[in-house]
Amino acid sequence: MLASLFVDGVDLLTLLEIVIALIIVWILVSIPVYIAGKAVAKGNATFGRAMGATLLGPIVYAVVLVATDFFLGGLFGSIGYVAGFVLAFIAWIGIYKLSFKTGWLAALAIAVLAIIVFVVLLVIAGFLFGFLSPFLPAWSF
Repeated sequence: MLASLFVDGVDLLTLLEIVIALIIVWILVSIPVYIAGKAVAKGNATFGRAMGATLLGPIVYAVVLVATDFFLGGLFGSIGYVAGFVLAFIAWIGIYKLSFKTGWLAALAIAVLAIIVFVVLLVIAGFLFGFLSPFLPAWSF
């Protein structure tokens, strides 16, 4: 009966591998948010709060985007979808605001700084491991 829940070719071991990979990615993506939160929010930044923000942020973003598009998209067309992006981004910043107990500008600074830190870490990893990303050519010495 349990096997009927999975798509053909996906067994319990494959599902476990996917869950482990998602947890590793979640931890890795939380590191830049933690560093940015520590730089901006000082004492209110913990790695647990960063992990909570990186878990809840995309979920809230998606819910707000879909709900806004559903309600405003029918009334205003593509303008409703653009409004959905703006409101979803504000909601994601709101998650940072609540997670790190900061103001709106500090939460925005955390988001921007987290992106910058992520890119810097990606470049450092590229130099250390011989790649930058699937989209950029590998740099070698």
